[in-house]
Amino acid sequence: MRRISPWAIAEIFTLCVLAAIVVFGKKAKAQDENSDTPATVVSTELIRTSQSWDGVELPDYLQGRPELVAVRYDFPIGKKLGWHHHPVMNYGILVQGELTIIGLDGKEKVVHEGEPVVEMVNTIHHGENRGDKDVILYMFYLSQKDSLLAVQHPEITEQ
Repeated sequence: MRRISPWAIAEIFTLCVLAAIVVFGKKAKAQDENSDTPATVVSTELIRTSQSWDGVELPDYLQGRPELVAVRYDFPIGKKLGWHHHPVMNYGILVQGELTIIGLDGKEKVVHEGEPVVEMVNTIHHGENRGDKDVILYMFYLSQKDSLLAVQHPEITEQ
């Protein structure tokens, strides 16, 4: 089996994220309103980190063939995901609303519209919509075939 370098995996993952943002994100105007000239392409780095939102270092890359997964999450007002953890690295962009992520230790992170978030790996947490409009969140996972993206913890009751 051919081994793919971590840099190649990172480049593929980044390209998938950028493609998803183009496809799913808010569309920009193609032309300047005052001109027939096409608008200039602007590149804005949203985040560059080796840590999840709670400050913990991310694990090393997986070994073997990667499987990149993009998922759209829709959180109606007042709804939440159950307690879970991610065995794989993932990050995303909140494109609508405001999402609160709560760690089992009580630590919280509020992600606002347009902001990136790097999720915790192997740490139990959940997300909830405490805002006043529905949340739309796009998450991108660096996984492997047949790997779980999240492991649920129904045994944990509300805290």
